[in-house]
Amino acid sequence: MNDELATSTEPVPNSISDAFSPDLEDQQQERMNRCEHRIGYRFNNRALLREALTHASGAHHRLASNERLEFLGDAILGAVVCELLFEQYPEYLEGDLTKIKSAVVSRQSCAKISEALGLQEFLIVGKGMAASQSIPPSLLADVFESLVAAIYLDGGNDASHRFIRQYVGPEIELTAAGDLGGNYKSLLQQLAQREFSNTPVYLLLDEKGPDHRKCFKIAAQIGGVRYQAAWGRNKKEAEQRAACNALAEINDEPPQFISD
Repeated sequence: MNDELATSTEPVPNSISDAFSPDLEDQQQERMNRCEHRIGYRFNNRALLREALTHASGAHHRLASNERLEFLGDAILGAVVCELLFEQYPEYLEGDLTKIKSAVVSRQSCAKISEALGLQEFLIVGKGMAASQSIPPSLLADVFESLVAAIYLDGGNDASHRFIRQYVGPEIELTAAGDLGGNYKSLLQQLAQREFSNTPVYLLLDEKGPDHRKCFKIAAQIGGVRYQAAWGRNKKEAEQRAACNALAEINDEPPQFISD
């Protein structure tokens, strides 16, 4: 590390001796410990994690930043998402799959996942950016793609697939439900009004997790009938899943999302 490195959460070293001080190194190791715990993956080669977290402004050389990892991670993410879509939606045409894929791997989506994981806490940036009140969404998107590549290089295909499936999988479901005529809440409302002359309500039954990764358990209810609840990473996602479960139960099919 050089004497220009800083993070959004750590003091800037004042000299080369500070940069190599045991206290600062301990802080950096602790930060990476927390990052590994947050993302659910422990690196064999921590240099890859540090590189993935290092923005060009915080690197002593552009080649020491996460830009190359971002390039690789973008390609890996796109390929894995295409594979997941191909497996999970065999009835969708190429145009439908392309539409979902474009939304799921977009910069906006990657930034959203990064923010939900709280990755801004672990970024290594230059002094100017460290002093900023907020991290640009583009930087958050970059670090997520960089982590995908770092995990791939460190743990191989299986590790990167698991990571992408865990954190991008829900985005695939949410996009497919909302953007391609599969808006389960809208479908349930139409069915409830037509068949039961009633409107569904959504009940918040439980929530868990820290503020930056809170999950919600919600059930759809029509009249006096409550249907199988579902967990979601936000209330919108949980309501969509709860509506999907209700539609399945009404049609005598097993619910798609099991809440317990």
